[in-house]
Amino acid sequence: MADRVVVVTAPGEVAIRDVEAEPVRPGTFRVETVFSGVSAGTELSYVKGTNPYLGSTWNAELGLFEPGASASPYPVERLGYMEVGRVVASRTAAAPEGGLVAMTYGHRTACLGDPLVDRVVPLPPDLDPMLGVYAAHMGPICANGLLHAAADLASGDVRDLGDGVRGRRVAVVGAGVVALLTAALARHHGAASVVVIDPTPERRAVAAALGFEVLDPDGDEDPAVVLKTRWRHAAGDRGADVVFQCRGQAFALQLALRLLRPQGTVVDLAFYQAGADAVRLGEEFHHNGLSVRCAQIGRVPRGLAHAWDRDRLSAETIDLLRSPWGTLLRTHLVSAVVPFEQAAELLVELADRKRQELQVILSA
Repeated sequence: MADRVVVVTAPGEVAIRDVEAEPVRPGTFRVETVFSGVSAGTELSYVKGTNPYLGSTWNAELGLFEPGASASPYPVERLGYMEVGRVVASRTAAAPEGGLVAMTYGHRTACLGDPLVDRVVPLPPDLDPMLGVYAAHMGPICANGLLHAAADLASGDVRDLGDGVRGRRVAVVGAGVVALLTAALARHHGAASVVVIDPTPERRAVAAALGFEVLDPDGDEDPAVVLKTRWRHAAGDRGADVVFQCRGQAFALQLALRLLRPQGTVVDLAFYQAGADAVRLGEEFHHNGLSVRCAQIGRVPRGLAHAWDRDRLSAETIDLLRSPWGTLLRTHLVSAVVPFEQAAELLVELADRKRQELQVILSA
């Protein structure tokens, strides 16, 4: 028996290969994929050849990228981190047969899981299985953004994800999947206002359909002027309480800084494949005493790991997806469902910008 796996063999080259299926051993289980979500950032960076791991080696001890890859980076055989599968055979009570689980094993038709090694997120029966693609990793990325905002405001004493947004004025730069899930979480947790800013008309339309106010950074009015005119806290104190920056472009970070009130914080969830050379730190960043916090899923805010582990962030994601937001996100965020066998062609088209999608999901 063979499993089918999506593999990036070289920049611009993607294939689907057969690999021998591993037998189910004591303590493991076999899961067959139902849905697998495509990440337009991380995954496409391997297809484009722009991922930093392709040309350098990450030294985890020093926390530095060092010149030179330790080995040939291709083929990339584990691509993707938004999988929903059904447990079809199990020799562990941690994954009962018949259950649906969210995992991060990449685009493949089936996988051998080990609950001592792999993150396994059981999905409740009342959750739309397609929304389960966000439960294991993508949703926690966005929830971690709110957690960083809460830690910034509450000095580490975070009891609830709403601690950083409840009653506050929030701007979200970008209108991709991360941005819109983050915006939904902010509204779900009580933000007084959430404004989404993106230059792409189609993405602004999706944000508007989800109920958010939208602004065009390339329009006639400067979004920073619009929001700072509207959002007054005191004399000389105007702008967003917190900005979630979700687009990996230098202009987006520069805009995020300009939207903030003095001494405000940008919570940055973006992946800057080309760096951010155009960010001008001598202007608003300096004169308004601003802060930028990188909210990468590999770390929660310092001192909170004991209370806010990845499973808790997954639980917060599932809570959002089971609320009325789930129906809205399913309707407006998922732009295409594509058969698994078309994955190689799809990824190349997305990387070459021959096809534009918000959220593509591969189906079994």
